[in-house]
Amino acid sequence: MNADEERRLARVALTWLAEPGTRVVYRLVQRLGPVATLDLLLDGGSPDGWLHSTVAARLAGGDARAVAAEALERADRLGARLVTPDDEEWPARVAGLADLRLPDVTRRVDLETAPPLCFWVRGGWPLGEALERSVAVVGARAATGYGQHVATELGYGLAERDWTVVSGGAFGIDAAAHRGALNAGGLTVAVLACGLDRPYPMGNTALFDRIADTGLLVSEWPPGAEPLRPRFLIRNRVIAAGTLGTVLVEASARSGATQTARRAVYSNRVAMVVPGPVTSAMSVGAHEFLRDNPKTRLVTGVAHVLEEVGRIGADLAPPARGPQRPADSLDDDARSLLEALPRRGARGVDALATRAGLDVRTAMRKLSLLEELSMVVRRDDGYALVATVAPKRGSTTVPAR
Repeated sequence: MNADEERRLARVALTWLAEPGTRVVYRLVQRLGPVATLDLLLDGGSPDGWLHSTVAARLAGGDARAVAAEALERADRLGARLVTPDDEEWPARVAGLADLRLPDVTRRVDLETAPPLCFWVRGGWPLGEALERSVAVVGARAATGYGQHVATELGYGLAERDWTVVSGGAFGIDAAAHRGALNAGGLTVAVLACGLDRPYPMGNTALFDRIADTGLLVSEWPPGAEPLRPRFLIRNRVIAAGTLGTVLVEASARSGATQTARRAVYSNRVAMVVPGPVTSAMSVGAHEFLRDNPKTRLVTGVAHVLEEVGRIGADLAPPARGPQRPADSLDDDARSLLEALPRRGARGVDALATRAGLDVRTAMRKLSLLEELSMVVRRDDGYALVATVAPKRGSTTVPAR
């Protein structure tokens, strides 16, 4: 075994001995290298008591290097590969996790948020390239029809504009975002909380196969690893920090998706929330997150998302406008005259000028303009409004206003 293979094997073994994100292990690898760190832990030299106990417990189940070698063999049979920081395709953005600190937390899963030691990847795209222009779309598993529609539209619209859609492969919002991207013929990445050979949930197996064919399946855990509950929160830090921004579509009061958005905020990434009905339990968590995090942006579609994560000055969302009306381009005097006209019948110039508060000369000039615009018509008894829509049976004529 050459030095490069030994380093790769050591990274796999370290990820098996301690869960990904463990800060002590990450710092040791940065200082000593993966091989020396593995030797240190195997010799019982952990600087932290809880890590010493964890390593001892894992070693009771097998030899770390043998487990790592078996994982590499299983990955090869699966058609997957190991990606480490020594590889060209390593996503540089995840290095920012070294500075991630969540405030007011006590659980180890919220404290241990260090960068990954390695990734297992299934799919043809280089991992770093896939994540370079990427947006995460996350949300509730028990999504409503509204939430799934929005997530699908976001996934489709982002992929159509050559952005990678990243999510966790779960039911609900995650799956809708992935499918939207796939339907657009775009690139999507599913970051899993288990081994690539047992993607969770099993009900999305066909979706995972589609993603692997045209996009990427990614995990920090070796083949065979189970989808344990804490691993989803560990995984979420990668979704948050590996992308340029995270969109939270729907989330209940106790949703793991809000934890992904929270990690995005404290990773200095853009956190975005799609509003939902205030009567929906699936929007409570999203709305509360928006209220509690001033830096979070409210978005309602792809244009808003791109304005937040795209190039400054080049991806601005068009302002929201109502339907254009003929009177929108008129000045104040012409508008006043238009309002002074009766809905039915005609009115003389003098009466219109008095009602509009204009002198007769100005009123005549503006009435000529309105006549040229086909908004009023001159009759023997004065001026009248022009109907813009021919009346249907049983309806009344709609005047131009």
